[in-house]
Amino acid sequence: MRYVCSICGYVYDEEVEETPFAELPETWTCPLCGAAKSAFEPERAAASTDAGATAAGASSAVTSPADASSGPAMAAAASADTPLDHDLTELPAGVLAAICSNLARGCEKQYLAEESALFGELATYFTARAAAEPGTDDARAISELADHFQRDLDTGYPALRSAAEGATDRGTLRICTWGEKVTRTLASLAERYRREGPAMLDGARIWVCSVCGFTFVGERPPALCPVCKVPDWKFDEIRGRAA
Repeated sequence: MRYVCSICGYVYDEEVEETPFAELPETWTCPLCGAAKSAFEPERAAASTDAGATAAGASSAVTSPADASSGPAMAAAASADTPLDHDLTELPAGVLAAICSNLARGCEKQYLAEESALFGELATYFTARAAAEPGTDDARAISELADHFQRDLDTGYPALRSAAEGATDRGTLRICTWGEKVTRTLASLAERYRREGPAMLDGARIWVCSVCGFTFVGERPPALCPVCKVPDWKFDEIRGRAA
């Protein structure tokens, strides 16, 4: 039996490894991208997932940057009669700072200088607010994030992909392909934190792909990003807690 990493495509072949996948410890991680054991799927199921992702990526190869934010699927989602998730109305300042910082970088990459500057100002504002707020319960916050990630994977991305396919929105399909892989990575890290606690970050070296957001914990980043395939020099290091 062969199992495939849903993030980077690494194949664990039981015949080659001579150890049944089920007997691997729950702490085992993908040797290529560091994903948790739970990110692996039997080859047949993974193949269909990868085929859909490949088709989405191929169909979006000629998509312009503007398509990703203004396509018909996005318009349909914006006009849908769906109540705003209550969680989105009360995000902590630290989370808002991270969101705005990412949006600033995304706008910069799309050559939207004015928008990038505005999101940068918001990131600075929320960062200052976060520093002034009382400390948060890391374990609880990570647990809540893990639940959010899983909901996105179970219902959010499938719904968005279905809407994008129905509207033939290639830009949004591309968002699904990359976004789902990055979300799986973050979900894997959140689950690891649930198991290991704060010790996971002691002296850790954390690397984030500046292009797609793929996050890797290890001594050095992978030679190629498993999600968007850019070289390792595109990774930025984020310092963990001192040991």
